[in-house]
Amino acid sequence: MSKSVKLLLANPNSTDSMTEKVRLTAMALLPDNADVVAMTNKSGPASIQGPEDGELAVPGMLNDIRRAIECGVDAVVIACFDDTGIEQARQLSPVPVIGIGQAAYHLSMLRGWRFSVVTTLSVSIPVLEQNIQKFGVYPYCCQVRASEVPVLDLEKPGSEAQRRISEEISRAVDEDRCDAIVLGCAGMTDLARTLSDEHQIPVIDGVAAATCLAYSLALSRQM
Repeated sequence: MSKSVKLLLANPNSTDSMTEKVRLTAMALLPDNADVVAMTNKSGPASIQGPEDGELAVPGMLNDIRRAIECGVDAVVIACFDDTGIEQARQLSPVPVIGIGQAAYHLSMLRGWRFSVVTTLSVSIPVLEQNIQKFGVYPYCCQVRASEVPVLDLEKPGSEAQRRISEEISRAVDEDRCDAIVLGCAGMTDLARTLSDEHQIPVIDGVAAATCLAYSLALSRQM
């Protein structure tokens, strides 16, 4: 019988609906031996849009991660595409810590796909570009693009968010000649399959990529 694997999905922001969306993605992917714990950072900003929000989110998220480690999680997923606080989290954690941005970039790279990122607001672009350099995946990145969708619009039924993201994907495909699209926000996790079907191009969701990678790394530690 497979050993149980306990994963923490740490949402650095304080929006419960996004945490639940991330949890549902993970549950749909993982086998029965996986136990998913999803935590919302109640002391964080409602959304993370730029470096200032990221800095505000780090202390509360690290406290959530500490508590989860004390309860025996086997791996941690940081469920923010900025990979908020990933260095600090790795310093305190004895278990693997995976960011959804880094996981998405590497998934595309491992498939040999050149990707464009479609994120929310332009204020997020510098953080993502710095991460792409830091993680060493810049040769595979065509462009980081903003759909100019506020993060919390992704949580509003009937908003224009999906349409505007889809329009930016169309521009990326036409102008960047990319092989794949990386969705640049955890709140887009439920849109990946629909957008891939619509544009007939691989659309990579970092939540799915990080969840599967974290699960594999947790299993490898049990061997």
